[in-house]
Amino acid sequence: MNIALWIVQILLAIVFLMAGVTKITQPTEKLVERGMGFVEDFSPNTIRLIGVLEVLGAIGVVLPALTGILPWLTPLAAVGLALTMVGAALTHLRRGEYPNIIANVILFALTVFVAYGQFVLIPL
Repeated sequence: MNIALWIVQILLAIVFLMAGVTKITQPTEKLVERGMGFVEDFSPNTIRLIGVLEVLGAIGVVLPALTGILPWLTPLAAVGLALTMVGAALTHLRRGEYPNIIANVILFALTVFVAYGQFVLIPL
């Protein structure tokens, strides 16, 4: 189970790090071109904030457990990313972007798996 948790944590870190860095570094117009039409509903500062939260979540889902420094932050980071996916799914639902919700649900399930695994199955 520990190996499965680590694999999922690393995958989540990669996905959220890439998504977050993209939101932080790219202008809104570029994000729309890349298929992120939802950014039109939010201010550029809000998009940057979401990107920063995704990057922090990506770091938090791996680094504390890896270093052993404040390892309880790892499941908390997973919970934060799960809540981010709830918000993303609601945004896509409101906009009628139903195919995007599938990815949100998958990422939500993976973050819940990590949170449950690190809180209950194999507590850090």
